Amino acid sequence: MDQSRNERDAMPGQELAEIIRQLAAHYGLWLAEAVHQLGLEGALDAEAEAGDRLVAILSGKLERALGRESGALFQGVDPAVLDAAAQALRTGWLAADGVWFQAVEQRAGMDAAKRVNDTCWARFAPLEARRAKALLKLPDNGGIPALKAVLAERMYGRLNRWEFVEETDTSIVFRMTDCRVQTARKRRGLPDYPCKSGGTTEYTSLAREVDPRLRCTCVGCPPDDHPEEWVCAWRFTLDGD
Repeated sequence: MDQSRNERDAMPGQELAEIIRQLAAHYGLWLAEAVHQLGLEGALDAEAEAGDRLVAILSGKLERALGRESGALFQGVDPAVLDAAAQALRTGWLAADGVWFQAVEQRAGMDAAKRVNDTCWARFAPLEARRAKALLKLPDNGGIPALKAVLAERMYGRLNRWEFVEETDTSIVFRMTDCRVQTARKRRGLPDYPCKSGGTTEYTSLAREVDPRLRCTCVGCPPDDHPEEWVCAWRFTLDGD
């Protein structure tokens, strides 16, 4: 046992990385089973409570472990370093999505991987929308302005390049002008990944969480043909009825 500990100590950070891995997996399993037992709405309500409590607990424990005062976990850290760390974690999130897809695809084929992917987005997109609304203090029925704010705040909002076009008081088109996933495939000489089913699930469920009156239709998304100027495009319309 001591030898095992010494071997781990010889690789700085490995134990922390393993703890983060298991913490993330355990938290995700709780969320997934809560969806099964409580339904998505009930699970998101539970996550709001559990997540807030966990962040406070983890912050306090890290402050004490690092000898920081309460509420001063990142005090004095260069903002540029924090921004770089945040972007590293965002790209890590995207990598986690990719490696899970590949692992399932290798074992059960593309159709199975797409089913898992679409189910995950049906649960994660509403969570992302709810967290963005909480962080930005957005109203429950914020219409197009709230949707724009959420799309900009979410993970992909800081990873990909995108734009809003054809905006009115009751509708808008969101276009992804540079998608990291598709750009990486293009560099490797691969065709577009056919993400239309996942995207439809993702944007429909995200919009519904932002404002139940919002409706989403796909303008175009692989395997659809698309111009060089954008990869996918989605029209959001506020249903007055």
